[in-house]
Amino acid sequence: MRMEKFFINGATLEVELADNFFGRLRGLMFRRRLPEGCGLLLAPCNSVHMLFMRFAIDVIYLDENFRIKKIVRDLTPWLGMSVCFGAWGALELPCGAAKRLKLAVGQRFTRNVNL
Repeated sequence: MRMEKFFINGATLEVELADNFFGRLRGLMFRRRLPEGCGLLLAPCNSVHMLFMRFAIDVIYLDENFRIKKIVRDLTPWLGMSVCFGAWGALELPCGAAKRLKLAVGQRFTRNVNL
């Protein structure tokens, strides 16, 4: 998968891009963890499920301009499900990252596409 750097509130995230069918289908399933400072962007995507997941995550729904539309914290493994109608993408982060990064609806990520 391709990697990009995302920036917000003075923090830098290493983000994997799942921008094809198989990348989105696999997502974070079967992984043991998502390291701090890392994320997975599913795009296009407006919903996520937690089947076959081993750990909780925060999900940040984005529009096409990387502006935050919705934040879902502590989505439970195996049981969790979430949707944001009108979202362009879903950024999956380690559980608690949204709080640590002080994310809020309306904020916008910037990114470095030259990696």
